[in-house]
Amino acid sequence: MSAASGARAREILAQLVGFATPSHASNLDLIAWVEGLLAAAGAQVRRLPAPCGTKAGLYAAVGPGQGGVLLSAHSDVVPVEGQSWTRTPWQLQHDQGRFWGRGVTDMKGFLAQAIAALERGAASPLGQRLALVLSYDEEVGCVGLHQMMPALRPLLGQPELVIVGEPTGMLPGLAHKGKAAFQLRFRGQAGHSALAPQFINALHPAVDFVQAMRALQAELAQGHAPGTEKGAEITYPTLHIGRLQGGRALNLVPELAEIDMELRHPAACDVMSILSKMKQAAAQAVAPFGAGAQVEMEERFRYPAFEVAAAGAEVELARSLADAGAGAGLRLSYGTEAGYFAQEGLACVVMGPGEMARDGHQPDEGLDVAQFDACGAMMARILARLGAA
Repeated sequence: MSAASGARAREILAQLVGFATPSHASNLDLIAWVEGLLAAAGAQVRRLPAPCGTKAGLYAAVGPGQGGVLLSAHSDVVPVEGQSWTRTPWQLQHDQGRFWGRGVTDMKGFLAQAIAALERGAASPLGQRLALVLSYDEEVGCVGLHQMMPALRPLLGQPELVIVGEPTGMLPGLAHKGKAAFQLRFRGQAGHSALAPQFINALHPAVDFVQAMRALQAELAQGHAPGTEKGAEITYPTLHIGRLQGGRALNLVPELAEIDMELRHPAACDVMSILSKMKQAAAQAVAPFGAGAQVEMEERFRYPAFEVAAAGAEVELARSLADAGAGAGLRLSYGTEAGYFAQEGLACVVMGPGEMARDGHQPDEGLDVAQFDACGAMMARILARLGAA
């Protein structure tokens, strides 16, 4: 990577961090800026609007053919509200050998290098295609790419490799769990607390359901030893109750209780069997209370698990592009958009600069400059492979 290329990527990163794009806000200003930048460079660009109308994704490509390399990034970041920042989150800073600002690790650092690579690819004729997919709403369950895929799939072709640039320390990410999120609403009967036994307290079946989920979690964990690879400490499916809420006042019997929960599961997992047990547990929780108690279970979102063989050709290619050592690879504790590309039959790895555990979703989010530059060096190897001078 030349000094000029590195400087250009840093300029782009500063612009990207300057766009406040938490998932609850519009990303259209960022998308318009990237769209204009790449179109002016000579890339083929297509905007993919979100159904809500306030967000959009983007597909951009340079070079011929249907193969090559596809880079995947998301435009949204997690909010900064409620966090104790000592730096300005929406302004890139550089000191102590690090970049600072919301999204530098997750994942505008990778995105900046990807945009710079497309600019260079457009200026130096390629023998194969280099493409970029930029999504929205990844941080709220990979919703954006799922919505984009019907329009996106005909554009993708059959790249030799898809690189989803989440932070992995520039090592290939080989696997992560899928996730399904649910909300359950338990309904009882409102009444005065002085006559509480005459009414159905919606919290009671809700708490019974939580107990059933704890028992099911213990069942799912049986017989599973911790994995030996980094990120594989919990190899079995996990059930997590993230919110239990009910009641409006102490002297009122709650008529509604809500539970938000998730299921995270490895690729080799009978998800439907677990979902069946969850639904059965919900029905059993309300059954003792008679017709006055009801429960509704709604799936909020879902994204697929991802797994690729450590000895696969795509992993070997990823190692060579990132200059990673033989055998290097991670099982990731967090989810990504990789499962959606794998579902489409595309060879895929997760690989990008930074460390999720250290910086992802944290106040004063940072990224080591050395990691950012290593990602730039990978982009240079990708361009060389695709035929750029």
